[in-house]
Amino acid sequence: MNRIARAWDSDLAYSFRHSPVAVVAAFVALLIILAAALAPLIAPHDPFNPASLNLMDGFTPPMEPNAFTGNTYWLGTDNQGRDIFSAILYGARISLFVGFSAVLFAMVLGIAVGLLAAWRGGWVDSLLMRIADVQLSFPSILIALLIFGVARGVIPPAYREEMAIWVLIVAIGLSDWVQFARVVRGAAMVEKAREYVQAARVIGVHPVRIVLTHILPNVMGPVLVIATIGLALAIIAEATLSFLGVGVPPTQPSLGTLIRIGQGFLFSGEWWIILFPSIALLALALSVNLLGDWLRDALNPRLK
Repeated sequence: MNRIARAWDSDLAYSFRHSPVAVVAAFVALLIILAAALAPLIAPHDPFNPASLNLMDGFTPPMEPNAFTGNTYWLGTDNQGRDIFSAILYGARISLFVGFSAVLFAMVLGIAVGLLAAWRGGWVDSLLMRIADVQLSFPSILIALLIFGVARGVIPPAYREEMAIWVLIVAIGLSDWVQFARVVRGAAMVEKAREYVQAARVIGVHPVRIVLTHILPNVMGPVLVIATIGLALAIIAEATLSFLGVGVPPTQPSLGTLIRIGQGFLFSGEWWIILFPSIALLALALSVNLLGDWLRDALNPRLK
C-alpha cells in the first residue's frame, strides 16, 4: 500500500491527473485493449467461424433489421453476414498483438545494438551507426514491405499463411529498431563516462554486469517514450500492410484487413463496412500516440 501511495503522489502521477488529454487517451486506449482482450466474452458473434455466418444477413445496415432474417446488428454486417462490431473486437486483438510484439522485438534489438555500440566504441560503434543511418534514409514501411516480401519468398508456400503474422512482426520490428538504438547509444555513452561506472570497471566488475545493472536502468526513460509512440506507428504499419494485401491473412483479419474489405464496397453504398473499422483504428492509434506525447513531456519538462 505504501508503494501505491508513493506512486500516486509521484510527479508522474500528478502530471497524468492534471492532463485531461492524457486521461482521455488512457481511457480510450484501455477501453479498446480490454474490449479486444475480452472479445470472446463480449462479442455477440464469432465473425471468423464460418458455421456461425448467414449469407442472408449480408449488407445489413447499422441498427436496422435485416429484410430477410429480421436480425439487427449494432454496426451492421459485411457481404458475408459478419457482424462488424464483433469483427472489430477480434480484429483489434490481432492488430494489438502484432503491434506489441513488433515494438518489443524492435526495442530488444535496438537496446542491444545501442548498448553494444556505446560500450565497445571505435569501429564497432561506427559500423552499427552507419547501418542505422542507411536504414533511416528509407521509409520504414518500404523496409517492412521488402523484408516481408523476401521472407515470404523464402518460406515454403504450405507455411506462408501460418507464418504470416510472425513474419509481419519481424518485418515491422526490423524497420523500427533504429530509433531505439540511437537513443540508447547516446544515453549509454553519457552513463559510461560517469564516475560510478568508471569505479565499477576499476574494481573488476564484469562488463556485462556493468551494462545491465548500471547503464541499462538509467537509459530506460526515453526508451519507454519511444516504445509508446512506436506502438501507435506499429499498429498503423500493420494496418497499412494488411490494407495492401501483404500483411495478416484473410483468415485472421486485423483492422487493416477489415478496412481493405470495406474499401471494395465504399462506393456501392455499404459505407459502414469501412467506416467503423477505420474509426476504431484511428481511435486506438491516436490515443496511444497522445499517451506517448504526454509521457515524453512528463519525463522531460524542457520539451513542453
